[in-house]
Amino acid sequence: MTNFKCLVLDHDDTSVKSTPEIHYPSFVNTLKVIRPGVKIDLDEFIQYNFSNGFFDTCKVIYHMTDEEMEFEKTTWNDFVLHHVPEFYDGVPEIIKKQKSEGGIECVVSHSFDNIILRDYDAWNVLHPDVIYGWNSDQSKVKPSPFPILDIIEKNGFKKEDIIVVDDLKPGLDMARAAGVKFGYSGWSSLRLPEIEKYMRDNADYFFETPDDLYNLLFTNNNR
Repeated sequence: MTNFKCLVLDHDDTSVKSTPEIHYPSFVNTLKVIRPGVKIDLDEFIQYNFSNGFFDTCKVIYHMTDEEMEFEKTTWNDFVLHHVPEFYDGVPEIIKKQKSEGGIECVVSHSFDNIILRDYDAWNVLHPDVIYGWNSDQSKVKPSPFPILDIIEKNGFKKEDIIVVDDLKPGLDMARAAGVKFGYSGWSSLRLPEIEKYMRDNADYFFETPDDLYNLLFTNNNR
């Protein structure tokens, strides 16, 4: 039996290896058009997204207009259609085990639902029970607690039934606002020293590898 009835996984860079291969180069392509001459390296991109989330990175850091946000979305869509990121080793097995042990797996992400399902299908991973992806209504997108509160209401869960696993601060903020446990996916390829320190200080659990998450979920009395 699983120790948490509901496993809430982030998608990008928690389940799949997407930022270095998809999101960062796509964003660079966007900046070349809407902010010629403006440079951003991978570490800066990671740090901005960690601290602010992608939406605020666009709006607050780069002051993108609605029209520029639409261009960014189109550029990203064109790029992502030709690139399918790999799942991190061990994550598909965790999803399968979570379901076989009577739990559910939900995805809360800043990616779009259809792209998330595309990635799951490409690697023959069991579909999430529900996805809360990028939404034009920002009040329902993490770090808003809406996805977690909605999961609780629709499934009759208690807060202690849920764990959120994410590699960025908006996931932690969402979990804190909803009053549920949070684990940092420290296996992410985006692990910068300042991010690691912040998560060691603030997360309930720090997972060095997917095996650490597996053990927390499925080892008796390991909460």
